[in-house]
Amino acid sequence: MERLHWVQHRCRQLLAGNSRRGWYSAPDGLPNKSSLEAHSSPQRVSGKRRTVFAHHGPHQQEYEAVSKCYKGNAIRTTKYSLLTFIPMNLFQQFHRAANLYFLFLALLNWVPVVEAFQKEITMIPLLVVLTVIAIKDALEDYRRYLFDKKVNNNVVRVFCGKQKAYIEQHWKDVRVGDFVRLSCNEIIPADMLLLYSSDPRGVCYIETANLDGETNLKQRQVVLDLPLQGEEVTLESFHSRIECENPNNDLSRFRGYMEHPNGVRVGLHNSNLLLRSCTIRNTETVVGIVVYAGHETKAMMNNSGPRYKRSQLEKRLNTDVLWCVVLLIIMCLTAAVGHSLWLNSRKHPVYEVDGETPPALAGFYVFWTMIIVLQVLIPISLYVSIEIVKLGQIYFIHNDLALYNEQLDSRIQCRALNITEDLGQIQYLFSDKTGTLTENKMVFRRCSIYGVEYPHEENARRLEVYEAEKNEASGRSVTLKSGCSRKSLSCRSLSCNHSSMSLHTLTAESEEEDQLSNPIQPRTSAFAKEVVPDPELVRKLSWLCSPVLPLSDGSSGTPSSLELTYITDFFLALAICNSVVVSSPSQPRHVVPEARTPLKSLEEIKLMFQRFSFSPFSALSPPQIRGSPRSFTSRLFSRGKTGSFNFSPPPNSTTDTSDSGGESNQENYNLRRKLDLPSREDRGEDGGDAGETDDRETEYDIKDLKTNPEGARQDVEELSRDSESDSDDELLYEAESPDEAALVHAAQAYRCTLRGRSAESLLVDLPGIGSLAVQLLHILPFDSNRKRMSVVVRHPLSGQVVVYTKGADSVIMDLTESPKGAEQAQEIYSHIRGQTQKHLDSYARDGLRTLCIAKKVLEEEEYEVWLKRQLLAESSIENREELLLDSAQRLETNLTLLGTTGILDRLQEEVPETIEALQRAGIKVWVLTGDKMETAINIAYACKLLRPNDQLLTVACESKDTCAALLEELKLEVQRGEDSLTEPSAAGNHGQSSSGFILVIDGRTLDWALQEELSNDFVELSCQCKAVICCRSTPLQKSQVVRLVRDQLGIMTLAVGDGANDVSMIQVADVGIGISGQEGMQAVMSSDFAISRFKHLSKLLLVHGRWCYSRLANMILYFIYKNIMYVNLLFWYQFFCGFSGSVMSNSWVLILFNLIFTSIPPLVYGILDQDIPADTLMEQPELYQAAQSSKVYVPHMFWISVLDAFYQSLICFFVPYFAFAGSDVGELSFGSPINASALFIILLHQVIESNTLTWIHMLVLVLSAASYFGFVLLFSLFCVTCSPPTNPLGVETLQMSQPLFYIICALTTVVALIPRLLCRALYNTLHPSAVLRLAQRDKADSESYHRRMQRWNLSHSRVNRLPVCADNPGLEPSSASVVS
Repeated sequence: MERLHWVQHRCRQLLAGNSRRGWYSAPDGLPNKSSLEAHSSPQRVSGKRRTVFAHHGPHQQEYEAVSKCYKGNAIRTTKYSLLTFIPMNLFQQFHRAANLYFLFLALLNWVPVVEAFQKEITMIPLLVVLTVIAIKDALEDYRRYLFDKKVNNNVVRVFCGKQKAYIEQHWKDVRVGDFVRLSCNEIIPADMLLLYSSDPRGVCYIETANLDGETNLKQRQVVLDLPLQGEEVTLESFHSRIECENPNNDLSRFRGYMEHPNGVRVGLHNSNLLLRSCTIRNTETVVGIVVYAGHETKAMMNNSGPRYKRSQLEKRLNTDVLWCVVLLIIMCLTAAVGHSLWLNSRKHPVYEVDGETPPALAGFYVFWTMIIVLQVLIPISLYVSIEIVKLGQIYFIHNDLALYNEQLDSRIQCRALNITEDLGQIQYLFSDKTGTLTENKMVFRRCSIYGVEYPHEENARRLEVYEAEKNEASGRSVTLKSGCSRKSLSCRSLSCNHSSMSLHTLTAESEEEDQLSNPIQPRTSAFAKEVVPDPELVRKLSWLCSPVLPLSDGSSGTPSSLELTYITDFFLALAICNSVVVSSPSQPRHVVPEARTPLKSLEEIKLMFQRFSFSPFSALSPPQIRGSPRSFTSRLFSRGKTGSFNFSPPPNSTTDTSDSGGESNQENYNLRRKLDLPSREDRGEDGGDAGETDDRETEYDIKDLKTNPEGARQDVEELSRDSESDSDDELLYEAESPDEAALVHAAQAYRCTLRGRSAESLLVDLPGIGSLAVQLLHILPFDSNRKRMSVVVRHPLSGQVVVYTKGADSVIMDLTESPKGAEQAQEIYSHIRGQTQKHLDSYARDGLRTLCIAKKVLEEEEYEVWLKRQLLAESSIENREELLLDSAQRLETNLTLLGTTGILDRLQEEVPETIEALQRAGIKVWVLTGDKMETAINIAYACKLLRPNDQLLTVACESKDTCAALLEELKLEVQRGEDSLTEPSAAGNHGQSSSGFILVIDGRTLDWALQEELSNDFVELSCQCKAVICCRSTPLQKSQVVRLVRDQLGIMTLAVGDGANDVSMIQVADVGIGISGQEGMQAVMSSDFAISRFKHLSKLLLVHGRWCYSRLANMILYFIYKNIMYVNLLFWYQFFCGFSGSVMSNSWVLILFNLIFTSIPPLVYGILDQDIPADTLMEQPELYQAAQSSKVYVPHMFWISVLDAFYQSLICFFVPYFAFAGSDVGELSFGSPINASALFIILLHQVIESNTLTWIHMLVLVLSAASYFGFVLLFSLFCVTCSPPTNPLGVETLQMSQPLFYIICALTTVVALIPRLLCRALYNTLHPSAVLRLAQRDKADSESYHRRMQRWNLSHSRVNRLPVCADNPGLEPSSASVVS
């Protein structure tokens, strides 16, 4: 801690001289001009910044001046109030074209010269639509009101200036500048700067599950350099001013500074900010000052509603609606012209005709009258029906048990409510690899250190056994759960006196029940943590505690001191180069002690490092131990630094060990026991003086290690047992990524254990040394640009500033350099680098995820220069991210490569079957991953995206010109090879085993391929390939690839991913699917649909997608047909009434016919119809492609439906017309059989079109017909003046009592529907659909099998023998095969 305070003091001194640069101020007592202006005129802060003063603090005038424009903490997500509901709701509803259309017709009917119906009747459709939508909006808004009321009335403790104490206030009363005090498990009410934490190191832990779904803990830090650091902040002690950026929705960024009264400015960043809706965990008390409140908080600014996308079907529907408008105008113009001509032809009519109105003007009036009469031709109500149908489809998708994950207790989420039908039109699928195709539950598999590979064969065998057991367990796959996160839930409330109900409390309470109900879970929870150490690596680590001196050249399997240094640094880097939060069931927060001696005494340190007394190579000089052990430690652990190898002729000197008496020998024994090394006492031998037995023990131990093949295995077993009992409490690691957790558990397996973490130090156990407090200076977090993370620490033994870095091998290998100086050192390092690269390639071929580990030792002067730049970047508001990136890149250079790790990320269950099904369905699958090319290819083989007979096209270029030439060459190669590849597949079986081309391209080449000059060639080449794999791709490249393919090919794209790096790709695609995996919920929150496993894609696309598209397409065509068919009946009547706009039915039936009587059946049809059963669609994915190739909703199908509607309307009108020809029947009596026939034709037309008829369909059809006849009968019996000037009294009862009515209805219905039945039968005969072909093939196979069985029974009949078909209930035995 003293060293850290010295660094902080030194930084202030360095920065005091640059008072005019960036955001730093002048030295104490000399405030610069800008700071004086800031105090005198805070109103100047506008645009990009805001100023915050403490409420009720010493700066009251400034607070009042700047806080006027800041919002309060009350939230209001409702749209309406009691007074504004009716006007605002009507205003919003009339923004829709459909409602404006209905309003226009209602107003038009009030004009006397164009009036078609009673004024009240034309208002009915509009009132019904407005009322239904208003009730729905009111219920939704009331639910939001109740939620807002509950949130705003939550209680929190706020500092009161009058009472000088914290009092309870409602959330809605919190203001910017208030001091808020929170306890463990309380939810944060507003965005606050953390000023105090009960943790001694100023650390606070929060859980951001309400924001991004991540349950792992995040660490936040108290603002540095507060006047009363470590004490609870009060208004009396807080006189600082805060200046920060204006409210924004970026959850990962916060920039600003805090200026103290002495003029010193301290930079503020995201780690100081507590966000609204997060939960305090593992911290007793925190105090913060509110900087953003209410709707200005980041959580509220990210609170967006359901995603809205326009589906392709909806776009096509808009075109057809315009065609309906054209038809309406043509019909109305025909009526207008006809009425004018009719008036001109009637010179002396025998009936009354308005002779004062000119024929042209009368035709104009009739045009608008016909607009009212034929209003239902425009299927505006279809839009409302589509929304209802989509809600029904989403309900059934949401409740599909096949899309439910029992282990995670999660079902599919439909976040975009209006693109369900697009799931049935997907042509290209872009998938992430890690966490999408794989489990994203990493298991440490093998590693390479100092150029030596450690295969961890026992670990490999354990993985194979686990996979076998998993496949056998209950016939279904088991999802691994992290034991860390689940156990930590139960411990989070142990150290907290104050608690509140939360989801995690409920989860913890049900943990025991979950474990009882799922007996496999305890095994799988601990699986990722169990790493079986490699015997060879354990043997080398044992030399850290052995009294044996390592041989100078590292021969005979004995490690050199340099190799041991590499190994120690390697595992130390695995343990500390992360952001893992450490806890345990009994101690949720592991405290790092202020000062702790790593070993018992300096004698122990000296004894420890005497084992490294020989140089790493026989020809090189050993470092001599003269002076303090610290000096030797510095030399030992600085060897990773470039140029730090010192080689000289070996001197004739030996290490003096005479001071190692009996006490030291006993300490040696204790050190050996810590690493479970076999000693003489363990073998039953008597102990003696060290001087007498040292040579014999050395010889014996070396011989034992060489000749005893089981010794290393015994070491492993004892090491495993000791690591299990090493501490009373099991350590729980909560990592931000599964990679970090796997590496920390691997280090723990080798006794390099991370035991505690604070903002300033780490507590680490090293084998043979004990617990060390590692001073943590800086963390440079991972980002997609650098592809690495680093920690800057002060080495606990050497005291030097060391940078440990881990990251992608493509980046780390370029940042490492050979040491300058001796030629031998360069050769050794080149050998290490070359061997490590070979191991990296081998790991990638095995499908392992690779990470490189490196280090760098900094001189104090070099560190101070970098620290000055880093602090400048951290406290900057403008361009902060760019400055931090530049600072990190300056530090991470000239690294020393330590080794590499290979982590296994297993495929999810049924991924190969899912990809095979999608490819058979005609969907091209692209994999966009950040992994190495070899890893991606290996995973592609494993998931059957790449098959052994496929031809691999690899594109990895060094320049843009080379890329262009290679793309052209590959295009020619594909064209030449297409014939030879397609001919065998054409004669093959369905093409699932046909070979093809697979394109693999790396990230650097992809940058050039995406440029405008080469993008066409890249797309053309990729279209000819069966699949494409993009390796080393960044999040930006992923989105660019999706956009390029979507725009250039004009096809339907789907993107699926599970992490924040997939968000841009998901948002660009036509359909975005997020997988709720191990990387938080960012992808889910940005997606249209969210699933828990990749295998769910097959059911979602092949079944639900196809169903949704087929249902909606057929429903739209049926809806258009229904409207046109009924409207044409009114149009044909105009030819017999002088085009006057009269109708042959009463206006009530005319309005309610489409509004009620025929509105429900299409909805049921659109929700429940199934053209093919789900099992058949899953077994035959080709049916998905067949549905795409023969699309239901295409222009010619629209016009076929229109022509069919015209034909049926002609039959429906003229059959009754000729039946009543010459009679004195009235217009209402004439219209009665026409309406009844139209109802039967429309309903039975749907029966013909339906692929599924259930009792629900039949019930709705019967109720629709019954509602019509019930209404017209009641209307005919009791209504006398309901429809003036006509009188419907007794009309319907008279018509239905005559046989002619039923004959007309039957004849009309049959004649109208026969052409559709005949055309469908003829088309299915000439062009059978895939469904019919499948059914015919199954039937033919069954009949052929039946005949073969009959012949076999005849030729093999014996007495008392059962026929073969007896085992097949579907086949009847032949009489000839039955023996009596």
